[in-house]
Amino acid sequence: MSKREEPLPVTTPAESFDHRHDHEMCVADALHAAEIICAQRGARLTDLRRRVLELVWDSHAPIGAYELIDKLAKARTEDGTESRVAPPTVYRTLDFLIAQGLVHRIESRNAFVGCARPELPHRGYFLICETCGVAHELEGGALDADLRSRARDLDFEVRRITIEMAGRCPACQAATGAPA
Repeated sequence: MSKREEPLPVTTPAESFDHRHDHEMCVADALHAAEIICAQRGARLTDLRRRVLELVWDSHAPIGAYELIDKLAKARTEDGTESRVAPPTVYRTLDFLIAQGLVHRIESRNAFVGCARPELPHRGYFLICETCGVAHELEGGALDADLRSRARDLDFEVRRITIEMAGRCPACQAATGAPA
């Protein structure tokens, strides 16, 4: 596990779409950042919460709650624990991870993805590859401020902003010979 003192970005834009990056280090960094963030906030990163976060980070593609439940059941069977985790428990765990900024919900897929910058409070905007399923988180500070300003100008009360763009990542374009 990384011995970083401060949580750092887990992926850079190039790494996010690079199917060959060191994913084990990526997951280890995400878990280490989660430990630091939860400790700083006085939040408990229980074994179940840590395991769900690890499963979310198992891929950069969004994962649904029921797929998480299946993966947890398989892992528990391999560990010799036969109990299955109930859906409400997984949803509560995901709610905790979202509240701590460790994961984002991908609305269009009703799925979840690890947050690349959990140490910074922000809204996640995503590029989602329709071929490999990888979701790349975009920095949205200026866009977020502009959208909120325009809404204020119209006296519109914003309750939620969701921006998800679907397309093909550079690796998938290269694999099919399409221009990047």
